[in-house]
Amino acid sequence: MVDKMKISLIRWLLFSALIALFVLHKDFWFWRNPTLVIGLPVGLVYHIMFCAAVTVLMVLLVRYAWPSHLEIDEDTEDK
Repeated sequence: MVDKMKISLIRWLLFSALIALFVLHKDFWFWRNPTLVIGLPVGLVYHIMFCAAVTVLMVLLVRYAWPSHLEIDEDTEDK
């Protein structure tokens, strides 16, 4: 029972992070900022970090929130 509650909490947190990243994708606060960070515009650095965060989130979503009914065992399907 604890494992099921733990997985539900993890799924809820992951989907919340997904919504947060969706909102953060529109970075209108960096549109007119001419600051350079390590020689790159701050908006580009923001999107590099954003892409890294999305990649990590997608790995976690596949690991913890993948629907189990999509995993079909081919051996049991034939019987």
